[in-house]
Amino acid sequence: MNLINDPLQLASHGPVIPVIVIERVQEALPLAEALLAGGVSVLEVTLRTEAALPAIAQLAKTLPEAIVGAGTLRCAADAQRAKDAGARFAVSPGYTPALGAACRALQLPLLPGVATSSEVMTALDDGFSFLKLFPAAAVGGHALLKSWASPFAGVHFCPTGGITPANAPQYLQLSNVRCVGGSWLLPGDAVRAGDWARVTQLARAAQALRPA
Repeated sequence: MNLINDPLQLASHGPVIPVIVIERVQEALPLAEALLAGGVSVLEVTLRTEAALPAIAQLAKTLPEAIVGAGTLRCAADAQRAKDAGARFAVSPGYTPALGAACRALQLPLLPGVATSSEVMTALDDGFSFLKLFPAAAVGGHALLKSWASPFAGVHFCPTGGITPANAPQYLQLSNVRCVGGSWLLPGDAVRAGDWARVTQLARAAQALRPA
């Protein structure tokens, strides 16, 4: 799959991209296998812990059927580390032209975060039209995205932050929303207990969220 020219292909694999925080590298493989068993193949591992990059490297090497990416990129150095670890795409909480340029130079598809109209326009100027609204619920959520549909025709979004199984279908009904990001697929208690069957069940339910 060529994500370089069309990062929007990430959304073609399902309505939810899990936001994954890995505390211990040994959890990475069973966690990812549980998500794959539930039909979720696009995995965003956030660079919020020391275990993140080793986990990305392990998953990229061990599970070629998974599309493993790195989240919480904030600078060019983050992009380089993610690429070196084997990440196939990147996600950022915000956007800067420097980060966009770094990802392009590395041929690392970027889903950049935006929270305002000005940030959308900056990303568009740099050629990015598939964007992450973050933190979605805090900055206007469904109402904001609905209001952006007309002035930003042709721009697609992945809202993340405050998305739940209860409100995800409302977001997914919007014409400019292609998928959502969420952490509910990986409850902390389930991960700590190694309850991978529960993770698989949540992943399977997430795959069914997109409205007909």
